[in-house]
Amino acid sequence: MIRRREACKVAAMFDRPAQHKDFGVFLPVANGGWIVSKATPVLDGLYAQNRAAAVAADRIGMDFVMSMGKFRGFGGETDHWGTSLESVTLMAAIAEATRRVRIWATVHPLLQNPAVAAKMVATLDHISGGRAGLNIVAGAYKAEFDQMSAWDDSLSHDDRYALAEEWTTIVKRLWAEDSVDFAGRYFTMKDCQSKPKPLSRPRPELICAGMSDRGFQFSVREADACFIGGRSRAGHRDASRRAKALAAALGKSVRVYAMCTIIHAESDAGAEARVRRYADGADIGAILSMLASWGVPADRLDATAKAQGPFMTETVIGSPATCRERVESFMTECELDGLMLIFPDYDEGLAMFGGEILPGLRAVFS
Repeated sequence: MIRRREACKVAAMFDRPAQHKDFGVFLPVANGGWIVSKATPVLDGLYAQNRAAAVAADRIGMDFVMSMGKFRGFGGETDHWGTSLESVTLMAAIAEATRRVRIWATVHPLLQNPAVAAKMVATLDHISGGRAGLNIVAGAYKAEFDQMSAWDDSLSHDDRYALAEEWTTIVKRLWAEDSVDFAGRYFTMKDCQSKPKPLSRPRPELICAGMSDRGFQFSVREADACFIGGRSRAGHRDASRRAKALAAALGKSVRVYAMCTIIHAESDAGAEARVRRYADGADIGAILSMLASWGVPADRLDATAKAQGPFMTETVIGSPATCRERVESFMTECELDGLMLIFPDYDEGLAMFGGEILPGLRAVFS
């Protein structure tokens, strides 16, 4: 009964007031985390660190934890992301270790049949008492999938999103209907059945990220929340407005999130010193491999790597007080509904965030 009561509470959370802001954690599911450097605290990508981060997020009152799906790293001196845990399996264990925080796992339509994925996430939803969410990654990196014979060169970028649309339609229907018949370009379902249904109502949350025109349309149309990016705060704000305008045109709403790395110390100067140390230790080989996998042309790799450095997201730097001010301004200026946070050291970072930043943000965004 406790699990079902919790499920009702969590299911209602996605109907929360527009002014409510979500704060979540991007779990360190792959070694090195989101700073590509030899000088950062060790993140090994293994279970103990991920469990500790999720339990801490749950304890301090964060809204969600999410793990990515990653099957090949970027090499370099640190073998960045070469070690990683499988997302859904990890999140099933995280669900048992936590009580309130929402549990978002990642699945790739190119790798999982939709009927299998629907069953996996429904299982996760039962384990978590109705807290499961599904992050859909429609695109892919060729080398990562080619290594397992899962890359089809005949599929264009837009084709992969068309496949993901069929896949998502089937997953949604299997969560709601007793039997599904479907005849599409990529999938065929014949009297396909999936029980039990998820506990979440009307269904588990769907999350997606896509910044190409096709990916953006898919994310806004199919998901409850979408992640955006940008090279500047103005870029983030424009993407947020674009997502909400597109959702309104479709007769729906969508929550818009961004990623943010927080690097703190007792003073602003101390935090800046940490940033310089991480930058000085940048794993250039891994950064170049990562950028190449993102499609950066070979003749622009060196310049892009130098401009980006080891930091993969918007980065907030300073004392706890400065970080709180900068997180608040980032969310306000970019018109965001939530942030997914990253830390160089999750134990230290979450303890600081829960004690010195989150209460103030809750007071402002409530």
